Amino acid sequence: MWPAPVSLQGQHVALAALDHSHATDLAEASADGDLHRLWYTMIPAPDDVSAEIDRRLNLQSNGSMLPFAVLTPEGKAVGMTTYMNIDSSNRRVEIGSTWYRKSVQRGPMNTECKLLMLQHAFETLDCIAVEFRTHFINVQSRRAIERLGAKLDGVIRNHIVMANGTLRDTAVYSVLPNEWPTVKANLIWQLQKPRS
Repeated sequence: MWPAPVSLQGQHVALAALDHSHATDLAEASADGDLHRLWYTMIPAPDDVSAEIDRRLNLQSNGSMLPFAVLTPEGKAVGMTTYMNIDSSNRRVEIGSTWYRKSVQRGPMNTECKLLMLQHAFETLDCIAVEFRTHFINVQSRRAIERLGAKLDGVIRNHIVMANGTLRDTAVYSVLPNEWPTVKANLIWQLQKPRS
């Protein structure tokens, strides 16, 4: 299996192999800010977290996803993220299906989570590209991806039918191996600078 399951540890966040032991924390996380009510993203409702864990683990079993629980340093699950749309023959992954409880957003967790995942992708998995995708109108997500240093590859129009029946235009971003040293330096700098 490529990539093999792995745990990644930082100062502000840990990434652990997703399993049902995280369900209670993740249901609480989903309820924080009613994240599942955001129509332009796909976050499970608290009662649907267990089914979402099953869905992600099924995708892992067929080799198309490697799901993680996002943990605080104390070990509480506050979100989910994945390597997804895995293309092992071409050593490409997408980092996506990411969400965090509202109370930890806009802090260092997402920055360090992406640093850990990108570092593993480029320095251990030897990826030729790491992709990020989001709804074109999800400005918060697009800005976060752009702050990472990813570059916009383009927009796939009418890409996905959303739960409410609207059509999603998907903004596609990527980071390439030659860009990784600069992206890494920027992410480390972002984690070290004082937060206002």
